[in-house]
Amino acid sequence: MTFQISAISIYNDDGRIRTVPFKTGKLNIITGDSRRGKSALLNIVDYCLASKDYVIKGAALRNFVQVFAVTLVKDQQQLFVARPSPVGKAATATTMCVVSQAFGAPPPQRAELNFSTPLDVAKDVLSEFAGIDRTVRIPAVRSATPIPPSVRHGLFFCLQKQNEVANPDLLFHSQGEEFLPATIRAMIPYFLGAVDPEQALLENRLRLLRQELAQLEAVVAAARSLSPASGQALALVTEAVEAGLLQPAREGMTAETALEYLRQAIAESAPTQMPDAGDDPVSALVEQRRGLRERHGRARARIANLKRAAQENNEFLDQAAEQHARLATLNLFAPVNTADQEPRCPVCDSHQPQLSQIAEVINRDLGRLDADMTVIGSDTPEINALIAAEEDTLQEIRSALGRNQEQLDTLTAGQRAAQGETDASRRAVLVQGRISLFLETAGRHVQGPQVVDRREEFRAKIAELEEAIGAGARDDRLNSFVSRINTKIKDKAVTLDLEHKESPIRLDPRGLTVVADTARGPVRLADMGGGENWLGYHVATLLSMHEWFSEQRSPVPRFLILDQPSQVYFPEDAPAALAGPDRTALLNLYKTIQSTVEALAGDLQVIVMEHADLDDEPFRSSVEARWRRSNGRALVPQDWITEDIAAD
Repeated sequence: MTFQISAISIYNDDGRIRTVPFKTGKLNIITGDSRRGKSALLNIVDYCLASKDYVIKGAALRNFVQVFAVTLVKDQQQLFVARPSPVGKAATATTMCVVSQAFGAPPPQRAELNFSTPLDVAKDVLSEFAGIDRTVRIPAVRSATPIPPSVRHGLFFCLQKQNEVANPDLLFHSQGEEFLPATIRAMIPYFLGAVDPEQALLENRLRLLRQELAQLEAVVAAARSLSPASGQALALVTEAVEAGLLQPAREGMTAETALEYLRQAIAESAPTQMPDAGDDPVSALVEQRRGLRERHGRARARIANLKRAAQENNEFLDQAAEQHARLATLNLFAPVNTADQEPRCPVCDSHQPQLSQIAEVINRDLGRLDADMTVIGSDTPEINALIAAEEDTLQEIRSALGRNQEQLDTLTAGQRAAQGETDASRRAVLVQGRISLFLETAGRHVQGPQVVDRREEFRAKIAELEEAIGAGARDDRLNSFVSRINTKIKDKAVTLDLEHKESPIRLDPRGLTVVADTARGPVRLADMGGGENWLGYHVATLLSMHEWFSEQRSPVPRFLILDQPSQVYFPEDAPAALAGPDRTALLNLYKTIQSTVEALAGDLQVIVMEHADLDDEPFRSSVEARWRRSNGRALVPQDWITEDIAAD
């Protein structure tokens, strides 16, 4: 089991403590008037659980509270976590106080608090207290480096601010912040239990091996272009032949052969006359460069065409898989079991004689779709292999172009140096001097560290890990688990009498929303219309996910904080009494929450901040405090406020 909240505390400047206790494993309601500090409870929990920002709002809290704290419990363990308000012009406090306590111990006195734990260390301690496996690595957003899940990621499913709890566009906490939707998508499989820790380690090792292979590819390519077998060596061989120091060399010589020719050239005596000029080597190199550029252009065009084909295949497979899954998993057109059983519509249950023909057509189309997916799926690896081969060819052409440029530069430099030199001996000595300088530099290169080409070794390890991990194992588990959660959401939608309750309801982990698959097509949460539906599906989804977290012993903190769910029925400036269908619907919402809490037998704590105050069960017995102007009660005691402040 992971942790719940037993108390929230605040400290003022002179050390006085205000503590709000909560019952673990129960529904806790704090009701009261607006601007009494109810919403601040959620922000205090967020701030004390290692938020990067100073999320505390309200003048009373910011002006008269110096320390914020929460007491966390699990089993018989207790952790006290405190964090000061920022000092001076600091944006937030970067150190915290994290203390293990005896179970049931009260918050320490202000003088006992030692804020010496850095924020990152505190986050790690809280993550471990929640039971999060820090060895798991999840692909990070906008970064090649994967990150471990933390308690901060678990809070996506534990907090619902006032502007989130009935928001049609945001299902999870902080979903509206930049870059965080991608992080939520990445973390859902881990917290639902679809990420096997052993497999996660293998996937992380596979990711690192791929990075190392890419780095080695770049190093090997660079080593090839800088090796003694470069274009400079070949150009010097050509110059030595023109100076009469060597016989014409054969085509396609290796690095070792080129060096041997150059050593022979400096050992030869200078000729007494100029050899025949023969063909112009510079013109030959220019022609060779033109041919290489043409090959380079053709190779790039082939790679672009192959990548386009691979992308089209992937897009087709994605669309086909989605459509296939919808039809196949819904199983709407099940075959008739007996001869005398009448075929009926799966939507309206009316008699449909032609239903068997429709089912036959759909099943035939599914078979064709299966065949198309198989053929295209088998083509994709071949296309990827062709792309890899063409990219190798392209790299070889680029290396050849580099050597060609070196030859041109060296030859033209040699020709400029020898221009006007008619004496064969003096020209040969000049060429020998250039060769000697090159051989000395090449010798230093050979003596330096050599690149060991281990690409085949890396490729073999990558192939082995890919086979061990298996294709789509995580996605299969995620789809299976989400399907189980969808059943729970559907049951709660029926209980809450929500729109589209008669249709299949599903959580969309990629779209981060809830979708109803109606007879007219999918309807997303934002299109369901009405605050009651938005609120109902938020609560139904989060309660269902927490049921799953409990069943799977997930390390998500086992509490759910809702800030004013009654807002869709109960405006803040309305009287406290609520009557009619709205009262019935709100009471039904609390009965659904209470039944979920009771079914989990202490493994879920729900904390609700409310403006409404119902005199019905389970609301009445769940109220832990009433903060109203009439009784003078609020989060910040009135005697702490020593000067006039603007309205919160």
